[in-house]
Order: sequence, then C-alpha cells, then structure tokens
Amino acid sequence: MTDSKKIQIGINNISSEWFRANIDRKKLKELSRRSDYEGWKHIIIFTITLLTLGTISVYSWGTIWFIPVYLSYCMFWGGADAIWHECGHRTAFKTRKLNNFFYIIASFMNNFEPVRWRSSHSLHHSYTASVDPHDFEVDESIFSKPTLFSFLIRFIPGYYFLILHKSLHLEIIQHALGYNTRVMKECIPEEKKIDCIRSSRIFVTLWLIIILFSFIFNSILPILLFLLPKFFIFMNVVWGLTQHMGLKESTKDHRESTRSVRLNPIFSFIYWKMEYHIEHHMFPMVPSHNLPKLHEEIKYQLPKPQSLFEAYKEIIPAVIKKSKNPNYYIPVKIPNF
Repeated sequence: MTDSKKIQIGINNISSEWFRANIDRKKLKELSRRSDYEGWKHIIIFTITLLTLGTISVYSWGTIWFIPVYLSYCMFWGGADAIWHECGHRTAFKTRKLNNFFYIIASFMNNFEPVRWRSSHSLHHSYTASVDPHDFEVDESIFSKPTLFSFLIRFIPGYYFLILHKSLHLEIIQHALGYNTRVMKECIPEEKKIDCIRSSRIFVTLWLIIILFSFIFNSILPILLFLLPKFFIFMNVVWGLTQHMGLKESTKDHRESTRSVRLNPIFSFIYWKMEYHIEHHMFPMVPSHNLPKLHEEIKYQLPKPQSLFEAYKEIIPAVIKKSKNPNYYIPVKIPNF
C-alpha cells in the first residue's frame, strides 16, 4: 500500500470526529450552491483591475510612481491565491470545467503546481493543526514556530528572495526533473505523479519563455510583471498569516486552531472572503461568497471574529512565547450554547 493511500485511509477514519456547528440541513444545502455568475463576477473584476495596474506599472516605469503602483499590482496578483483556493475546492463556479480552467491559471500565478497542491490542500483540511507530518502546508506558513525576527521579516517586500533554497520554485524544478520529493511520496497518488511532473515541466518552460522575452525586449518588465509579483505580496501576508498562527495544534475543533478576522472591502475582495476562515474549514463545501451568510447562521457557536489589530495583538506575543516554549498556544474562548 502506498503512503498516499495510507494517509487517505487515515483521513477517512478521522473525518467524522471533527466538531461541526449546528445548522439546518436545508439552509446548509442552500448556502452550498455554486454560482457561475459569482465566479465570473469575481474573475472579471480581478482581471480588469490587474490589467489596469499592470498597464500603469509599464507606463510609470522609471519614475517614483512605479513603486506604489507595482506593489499594488503585486497585492492584486496575490489574489490568485484565493482564486486557486476557491477553484481547487470547486466552489468558485457551478461549472466544473471553469473551476478546473481557472485553477490551473491561478496555480501558475501562485507558483503552486496544481496536482501537488490539490492533494496537499485536501490533507491540510483533514489534518489542520495536526502534529502528524501530513499537513504539507505548514512549513514557512501557518503552524511554523519562528523567532520574532524570522516572523517579522516575512512582512518585508522581497522576503521570498531569502528563502529560494526552500521555495516552491525549487520544488517545482525538482518535480520537473523527476525527483521524488517527500510531498510526492507521501501525498500525491501514484497515478497522478506523472501529471505532477508534466505540469512542473510546463511551468519551468513558461518561466524560461518569460525570461527569454525579457532578453529579447531588453527589459526586466516581463520578469517583474509575470514572474516576481509573488515575491512582493507582503500585504497579502498580513491577513494570510492570521489563519492559524499561534493557535492550538492537534485539535479536532477548528475554533481552537483557526482564526476568523474582518477586512476592509478591498482586502476582502482580494482574499475572496477567506477571512471567514473558521467557517470555511468547518464547511469547505460552502462557496466563499456565501461565507458571510454562513457566519450569521452559526456565529453564536463561534469565537468572536477579530480585526487585524486584535489578531496581531495576540499573535506577536504568542510568537515570542512559542519560540521559548514550543507547546504554547493561544487559548480561545469557546462559546457555550
């Protein structure tokens, strides 16, 4: 039996043990309905905004205005993470082919090889906050145990240049070369490994083509616009790290391991409502545009959502304490109902 099949058996054995909020079945079914309209609305607004900021970046190249415009462009480019995520759950659109199509595009924009991440994200939902080595989304992201310095440096634009030696770029190159990485051994089904290798080779080829265009046009702009935006998404990190940072590990209650926050309308659009993160982990079949409605149905069973300021007011001290005591976690007040 392969490692990936053993893990899947483990998932099936534990899935029913997770706490789920009480909600009327008919209401949950209603909230779980997919919508092509909602998917297209988000994609169209996202694409028009990104193209506009990209065009302004080109015209402002060589001026001081390029910096704020380009960083805004990178922030919106980082919204591909939310598109990848929603399409990966197949909740962005009602039509399966649309979910798959935009999942692949957003995967490339996000530097996420699509086969690997469809498998690993499934495990993340099944093993959220598990000390078991099955949650392949923990490294350098959500449940890591950084020092205060290594935590704060993540918010500096260009931070990802410092971790290229353990980046997803390196993983994709390894897969493109046919290297059997740990995530491939333990996570990706045997019959899907060749697809992972193939798509990794396509990604690397596209990277090389973009670099070639930069040489042809004697300009770094193609690289800046299509290869490097993910290196400058420090604003996206601000809300992304609130998901689980500092919370309890190895618990079957998402209310203890996951955090919901509230964002302004622009950030919420880029994040595609994933700030309702407890709600998403508890009911991943609910499309993101319905998460606010889901929250209203179950809010009396959840911890009170926090502002970004409130979240970091507890996260930063927790990072300091956890660097000294790895077993420390932020206690969450669970409502009685």
